[in-house]
Amino acid sequence: MKKIIIILFIVTINNIIFAQNDSSAKLQVSGYAEIYYLLNFNMPDNNTQPGFIYSHNRHNEFNLNLGFIKAAYATDRVRANLSLMAGTYANANLAAEPGVLKNIYEANAGFKISKENNVWIDAGILPSHIGFESAISKDCATLTRSILAENSPYYESGVRLSYTSDNNKWFLAGLLLNGWQRIQRVEGNSLISGGTQITYKPTDNITLNSSTFIGTDKPDTDRKMRYFHNFYGIFNLSDKFSATAGFDFGFEQTAMDTSEYNNWYSPVIILKYAINNKHAIAARGEYYADENEVIIATGFPDGFKASGFSLNYDCKITENSVWRIEGRIISASDSIFVNNEEIVKILPFATTSFAISF
Repeated sequence: MKKIIIILFIVTINNIIFAQNDSSAKLQVSGYAEIYYLLNFNMPDNNTQPGFIYSHNRHNEFNLNLGFIKAAYATDRVRANLSLMAGTYANANLAAEPGVLKNIYEANAGFKISKENNVWIDAGILPSHIGFESAISKDCATLTRSILAENSPYYESGVRLSYTSDNNKWFLAGLLLNGWQRIQRVEGNSLISGGTQITYKPTDNITLNSSTFIGTDKPDTDRKMRYFHNFYGIFNLSDKFSATAGFDFGFEQTAMDTSEYNNWYSPVIILKYAINNKHAIAARGEYYADENEVIIATGFPDGFKASGFSLNYDCKITENSVWRIEGRIISASDSIFVNNEEIVKILPFATTSFAISF
């Protein structure tokens, strides 16, 4: 994969050199930073949120969740993105990646293969094609990420073939991937994974999306096939009120070469109301069930089953910055959380952040 990224980088540089006389060529440099403070009322000794929470995961300290600098280059026929990042998001989500790959938020290049149609091939490290929430909190309806989003890919590495219709109502994509949220494939795994995405916008106020993943995140000696589907809809019901509903469902083989599967699923709904141009509130309800601990390990017989609720307040300071505060509670079916050496079912915490893009 490192060789692919180097080749793509060289190709992109060549395109930039030879496109200097192209009036459509654009190079943009941007950035993002989000500082946060989180208080877990269970007061964990290690100052870290439970293992299924990856963003905003440090307790009782002021910290950087995500900060990056991005260079984006685009002409009518080629495009490229390179973002280098730091923060607790990178530490948690890319812990399995080697060396400097831990600090790459995005690194990809692509070219348009059709003069008549909007068909592109992009390769490298890409944002995930799964889900409606990204690592950029400022762009999401709530400050923290849903359990559903935290435990599905934020990023992926591979090749994407995509098509966007002339009226922008349809987006179709097929992908070949190095794995489930992987830049570098698992050692001993020779199987390339795959995915699809279909996005349909029947009107400017409705977005419907279906995304899939098929593959494995295990070495060949313990290959267990994983099949996953994410569906969501975003509905702008008025100028002030919007609703987002999502549902994840996945299943994975219980053992190599078997027809038996373990499954997990998660529904979520988020309602957002804009009080005016500067102030907004949002509420989220969610449930996550992973009885056989395919994704979230607890060590308890009933696995991970939890419901959650959060209430969010946003205050737009300027057009490119926002202060947010959120109260959230996650309630598990078993006592899996620790509160002063006592095992409890409830995880209550509050988070505040200031995010700015430039």
